[in-house]
Amino acid sequence: MSELSERLDGLEIRIAHQDRTIAELNDVITEQWNKIAALDRQVMRLREEMQNMTPAREAPEPPPPHY
Repeated sequence: MSELSERLDGLEIRIAHQDRTIAELNDVITEQWNKIAALDRQVMRLREEMQNMTPAREAPEPPPPHY
């Protein structure tokens, strides 16, 4: 009976460690998704700014003064 109890204790300890590891990994993944979302928003803002600047750059440039 002692051997069975020891095996059960070992399994409970292993599960407790796995539960903690899963929770830590979940926290890391959640943080990474938040960073990805923030970077996506920043890229979209930059893309919009670039698109707003594009018409001014598409206008034909005057020839240089030496022509």
